[in-house]
Amino acid sequence: MTDIRDTIFAKIAQKKYHAVLTAERPGILSGVDAALLKAAELGIQLELFKKEGDPVSQGEYIGNVHAYPKQIALAEECLMGTLAKASGIATAAKTAVQLADGKVEIVSGSWKKMPPQIKDLVRSAITAGGVSFRITAPPMIYLDKNFIRMLGSISEALSACTSFPDHTKAVQIRGRDHSIEEETGQAIAGGARILMVDTGNRVDLARCLQKINELHARNDVKLAFAGNVKCRDIPELARLGADILCIGKEIVDAPLLDLKLDVIMEE
Repeated sequence: MTDIRDTIFAKIAQKKYHAVLTAERPGILSGVDAALLKAAELGIQLELFKKEGDPVSQGEYIGNVHAYPKQIALAEECLMGTLAKASGIATAAKTAVQLADGKVEIVSGSWKKMPPQIKDLVRSAITAGGVSFRITAPPMIYLDKNFIRMLGSISEALSACTSFPDHTKAVQIRGRDHSIEEETGQAIAGGARILMVDTGNRVDLARCLQKINELHARNDVKLAFAGNVKCRDIPELARLGADILCIGKEIVDAPLLDLKLDVIMEE
């Protein structure tokens, strides 16, 4: 199929242009490696003034593009989206960290639900914003509701992990097959070190915490909470006793960081 841009740019196809990349709102830059790689594939000379994870301000020039007309058009299609999407995620992640104010740890595991083509980009962007994409550092084992249901119970699921004594065990608490209190007790008895209340219900968080305290295990486990958690909820959830908050959509589905590419001169 003929690319109509080849016809449109026929008379200037051999002319090279200089364009500038500008941030239209403040945020955190991400997607740098992916953009540079794509630029190289397209034969575009991309020069970025900022590194991965650097802050950018509104109206700040963050890079130069040197390319032929069709490549400039391709840069708008490919490079801008890569940088804007990743930077939007990184900016949202940084906002969450700032709201946490050191009182609660922020993680975002929703990169796992992203299309395979962008998983690495999303994961890198989460990290650029200062958020971990795992609930804890490896080696670790996360026992979610499906592991637990297939193995029969939280106790059985943890028992199946005895061959991995050096792995931190994180267990999802949902109160589906047993009460929140019963699941919490099983998790602690089985050696879990992170209890993830993944219901989005603050009452469940309080019930889990109360059971942890009753078992005198508050210093032995971390209490995590997930389920449609919003950035605005962070201070209150920290006050309610959560040690870890998992924020999904508000980070990985964050709005793009608006960028613009303007041709300024022929070279």
